Amino acid sequence: MTLTQLDYIVAVDTHRHFATAAESCHVTQPTLSMQIQKLEDELGVLIFDRSKQPVVPTEIGTTILLQAREVLQAARRIPEIVGEMKEEYSGELRIGIIPTLAPYLLPYFIGSFMKRYPSVTVQIQELMTEQVVERLKNGLLDVGMVVTPLQDHGINEVPLFYEPFMVYAAEGNALLRRPHIAAAELPQDGLWLLTEGHCFRNQVVNLCAPSRRSDGQPQLLRYETGSLETLVKLIDRQDGFTLLPYLATLDMNDARRQRLRPFTAPQPVREVSLVTHRSFLKRKLITALKKEILANLPAGLQLEKKEKAVVAI
Repeated sequence: MTLTQLDYIVAVDTHRHFATAAESCHVTQPTLSMQIQKLEDELGVLIFDRSKQPVVPTEIGTTILLQAREVLQAARRIPEIVGEMKEEYSGELRIGIIPTLAPYLLPYFIGSFMKRYPSVTVQIQELMTEQVVERLKNGLLDVGMVVTPLQDHGINEVPLFYEPFMVYAAEGNALLRRPHIAAAELPQDGLWLLTEGHCFRNQVVNLCAPSRRSDGQPQLLRYETGSLETLVKLIDRQDGFTLLPYLATLDMNDARRQRLRPFTAPQPVREVSLVTHRSFLKRKLITALKKEILANLPAGLQLEKKEKAVVAI
């Protein structure tokens, strides 16, 4: 049994296709298939069920693959330890970040991070939370920036800050008559939401959950779209309201800022965290990333959850 063979079976498990796995390992498919066959012969078991498309691991293969990932992670940790002792910052850092954070958080730190660590190649992918978690577990990402808690025992969460929610309403909307708004006072109709799959949508729905019709169904939805900026533009020209994360409001012009209202205490916030696999690599780079983010955050974000705050999940 070799590390190369373990690398090959993990690649097949990740891509669920022998040809794609071979390409990702920079070998020919016959070479990859032969090495996997040798490993199966040595162990006396089938790791993959080749009769199914896409290929899937057998029951015992699933257990072997879990251990193979652990072994490979441990092996890759060895050169990292050497690099940390030499205080070297180099290599590739693969970051996954959710769409409701990416355009608003990245500009604050990514330029200074790359300037401070010029030997580090940064790869950023904008993904849904579920995709970030899946790719962390498959070794396709090094770190994610998502909203927590995730309640996944295979993922480590390191909270960065707590971001308040803001109400954004159309001009003339009754909500704008108040200087502050309590979550319980949000109306039963007129809420504009992101489409399914966005964790921010779920947080907004949960905050507004008390507002229900007599038949028990939420009376919330006015329209669904894929981006916060689209929500804002639609509200500008129509009616209704939405909730926005604080970072998304910082670049608004004066006209739009007049349509924003903060919440009264207990103020709803979302917990933004760095997340990694429980046996993660590139620890020194990820620690450097965390320091750079915290050093460049704008005012108005809470580094610790205040007593009078409610974390939306």
